[in-house]
Amino acid sequence: MAKVPSLFISRRLFSSVSSLRRVVVTGLGAVTPLGCGVDLTWQRLIEGKCGIRAIRPEDLRLDCVDETTLAYTYEQLSSKVAAPVPRGIGEGEFNEEAFLQSKDSKSISPFIAYALRAADEALRDANWLPNETEKKERTGVSIGGGIGSISDILDASKLIIEKRIRRLSPFFVPRILINMASGHVSMKYGFQGPNHAAVTACATGAHSIGDATRMIMFGDADVMVAGGTESSIDALSIAGFSRLRALSTNYNTKPEASSRPFDCDRDGFVIGEGAGVMVLEALEHAKQRGAKIYAEVRGYGMSGDAYHITQPQNDGKGAILAMRRAIDQSGLHPNEIDYVNAHATSTPLGDAIEANAIKSGIAPGTLNLEKVDPVFEGAYAPLLHAKKMPIRAALSNSFGFGGTNASLLFSSPPV
Repeated sequence: MAKVPSLFISRRLFSSVSSLRRVVVTGLGAVTPLGCGVDLTWQRLIEGKCGIRAIRPEDLRLDCVDETTLAYTYEQLSSKVAAPVPRGIGEGEFNEEAFLQSKDSKSISPFIAYALRAADEALRDANWLPNETEKKERTGVSIGGGIGSISDILDASKLIIEKRIRRLSPFFVPRILINMASGHVSMKYGFQGPNHAAVTACATGAHSIGDATRMIMFGDADVMVAGGTESSIDALSIAGFSRLRALSTNYNTKPEASSRPFDCDRDGFVIGEGAGVMVLEALEHAKQRGAKIYAEVRGYGMSGDAYHITQPQNDGKGAILAMRRAIDQSGLHPNEIDYVNAHATSTPLGDAIEANAIKSGIAPGTLNLEKVDPVFEGAYAPLLHAKKMPIRAALSNSFGFGGTNASLLFSSPPV
């Protein structure tokens, strides 16, 4: 086979990329520890509110054990703080009963329910609830998750151990599969476009949004409902991350101070739950229907550390590659990036490595940032408090176990 000149390949690639469709954000939805709804979450975020609290034995979702075992398990956990979604019928609380009334309720676990709630808000925000078959066929879903429903797996395991396999629910598998979040959203609204679910640990949401962006760019869909969902505040997840020494343990008596990215006294991340979903749309499609546009997705960069299952390289090369690829795709220069939404897990090593990566390349404040680690001094610094500032382009980083990295670059809406 004759060798094709590299210049020819480069020109072909540039030609194809330049003809791809532009993608914009037209709807937003969220279920967070600060409450349900984007507006409420944002308001509480800029006010410096905290969604972290001390966990109680009943938070561990161990319905399959007796009270003595539950109490013992709770006492054995080294980390006793978490960021759960507030549940109830009050303002901003997640009303579980609304989902239990569905005919599909037996197959809906919490992470799926969160995705349904966030997707509903995003679609209504975008004013995109089509009835026409053609429009439904051109709308897809890309919602991923990292772990799924571990509590259901624990309950099922107990049935196996106790030789009560006939009591296993026929809905067990549908409740734990990550792609069922996308599946339920697509079924609820009749969306027959791409149905996708990324599973890349902490990078899941970013990969789901980035993948959905490319599906629109290449013409697989006109509209995509994209994001991530998680509900892993349970005994096994907390115990597992604790054994990895990844969770904060020094602030069990002061939970609101436990998550402190960039601070000298940071000692690990806090396990949380919730869902974030956005409606992505081809620019011309959004313009034709007069949709409001929040931002444009300008770049999507991915990389692998190829180094360690949990620890990034000391030079942050994987993070650098992801950010550089997103910036290169956008056509912007690094000095045109006004804000970086850091992954910032609040782990001593992870934050420092990410900081150095960002330097080689500022919005809401950073809660509990009291003693800024010197590694963050220089041309950029984390914000101590919420601050009004012009943001024309922002980079969002997400890095997951296994060395998987994703960076998304958003810019102001096109004029």
